Amino acid sequence: MSDPLWTPTDIRSASSNLIKFYQFIENKYDASFQNDYGSLWNWSVKENSKFWPSLLEYLNIEYSGNILPTVTNETDIYDQKYFPNIDINYAQNILNKLNDVPIVFRNETGFRIEIGKDEIYEKVNKLCSYLRSIGIKKGDRVAAVAANTPDTIISFLATNCLGAIWSSCSPDFGENAILDRFNQIHPKILLYSEIYLYGGKKINIKEKIKAVFGKIKSAKLLIRINYPDSSQEDSSEIKDLNSIYDGEIKTKEIKYEICKFNDPMYILYSSGTTGKPKCIVHNTGGPLIQHMKEQQLHCDLKKDNKIFYFTTCGWMMWNWLISSVASQATIILYDGSPFFPEKDSLIKIADTEALDIFGISAKYIDALRNENIQITNRFKLQNLKCILSTGSPLSSDGFEYVYNSIKKDVHLASISGGTDIVSCFVAGNSMLPVYAGEIQCKCLGINVDIFDSKEASTNEKGELVCKSSMPSMPIGFWNDDNNLKYKKSYFSQYSNIWSQGDYAQFTKNNGIIIYGRSDATLNPGGIRIGTAEIYRVVEEINAIEESIAVGQYWENDTRIILFIKLRTQYQMSKDLEIEISNNIKEKLSRRHVPSHIIQVSDIPKTRSGKIAELTVRDTINGEPIKNIEALANPECLSQYQDIAEIKK
Repeated sequence: MSDPLWTPTDIRSASSNLIKFYQFIENKYDASFQNDYGSLWNWSVKENSKFWPSLLEYLNIEYSGNILPTVTNETDIYDQKYFPNIDINYAQNILNKLNDVPIVFRNETGFRIEIGKDEIYEKVNKLCSYLRSIGIKKGDRVAAVAANTPDTIISFLATNCLGAIWSSCSPDFGENAILDRFNQIHPKILLYSEIYLYGGKKINIKEKIKAVFGKIKSAKLLIRINYPDSSQEDSSEIKDLNSIYDGEIKTKEIKYEICKFNDPMYILYSSGTTGKPKCIVHNTGGPLIQHMKEQQLHCDLKKDNKIFYFTTCGWMMWNWLISSVASQATIILYDGSPFFPEKDSLIKIADTEALDIFGISAKYIDALRNENIQITNRFKLQNLKCILSTGSPLSSDGFEYVYNSIKKDVHLASISGGTDIVSCFVAGNSMLPVYAGEIQCKCLGINVDIFDSKEASTNEKGELVCKSSMPSMPIGFWNDDNNLKYKKSYFSQYSNIWSQGDYAQFTKNNGIIIYGRSDATLNPGGIRIGTAEIYRVVEEINAIEESIAVGQYWENDTRIILFIKLRTQYQMSKDLEIEISNNIKEKLSRRHVPSHIIQVSDIPKTRSGKIAELTVRDTINGEPIKNIEALANPECLSQYQDIAEIKK
């Protein structure tokens, strides 16, 4: 058992939200957990009819109606519903919990504004009233191609007040990618941010949006979301939010639409790398209770804390971040590149904004580590108590870099879940030690396990599964008759068990290691190999900036092909190839050694920053690419086509 990289002090544990929750449950149910997380987790799973209602009370979630039954008793877990007799409005829970400055916005130019609670409430009220006046009602879809700005959140909250269904994507999406998503759900209104920033450039998407709007036949109105630091030309042909905000308030109090706990709230999308994106429908109450649980109990978010997550409006972490306001926290929004104008620009924001919780992707940490950027020399980060990492597995080297080069006394919480549940299966715990490469614990109330091919629990590597229902499981997919696609996506591998599609293993520390997507798992000679374990040892070599490993069908088997992107000062050589192979063989096994190592100038990624392993796999095997619009850099795929070296 390795030594922990970080262990919480007794003082920190004693002041945590989680210890208060222990005490709350022990007093309420005359239980005794003795601060043992395993005992609390077991209770939360076995006593779900007590656990979830206790969260409604502990988190001070506003609702009306009868909490019984906690969950319906259908046999199949995808048919089970939580709190079917509760009325709840998500926006009401947000707007009634606003602290004095709930939102701070910054962009890569250094522009900064604070949005106070009175301004937010008034703007939501005016936009909500306007939408109601033009006939938007419960169940209607409102779509947005939007930058991560305060007015985008205001637009979402106004939509939610009405019980309408929100759906958004990032402004860097191409026209086809937008249409592939929104033309499936038939929105009545399209909102858009005319500009966004990235890498020192101000990008205008007005013409793209005009083309998109013309091809969404259901959309009858186009509304511009004004960018905070830029004046945009007045246009009588396009309505904007400022003209709506300038109107009179009809009523001082927002009129909230009554919604059931399981009414639809927003639609998120799968990455689309294996076909047209799936439209994943999420309910009203599930994300709220899940997010608040994760933020308060797993991340130790407290009143007036400042929390940041680098995200776009096309990634589930945007939805997750918004819920922080329900805990009376301040969220910091950011528009721009994470590396502009400097590689450590986001760290500077964490320092100057005195962030308590700082959320980024594992790839961002890897990028800082690869550049050997020493944060401790430049920034104090005095308030920073938690760093969150998700998007892909964080390597042991990434863990060690955080403690060696960013901050020694910080809770590094690697978390993993998915757009599918818009929350986490496994996450952090501020009362437990942190070990390199390991996610600390299974989330409370989530019956997580790891299965082998025979549907049995295993301590070996296997499939990450969930053995019971949870409040934020999707309602289903949009326009999916009898939930056929939904069931096939998550319940076809095991009987009445949710299969997440992650290749994982429990550790001796009771933690979890994610080895990558199981559908991208390599299988040479019938031996399953997670791609993340290859990346961990390959990318510790100084010459290599990034890598991607895929399986090539070869002589009735599969062999591993490794593509590497080198740092600018290095060149591919036979010596480097030998070093890579030896490193893999010594630290993993002979089976992990690739048959070919090929240099490329770029690695394809989805727009949320995940490397597109399945796309590369299909490309080298001559399979059709299902949805190239899902990629942020599709032009690099030409480097993976017709490679002579791998044809022999």
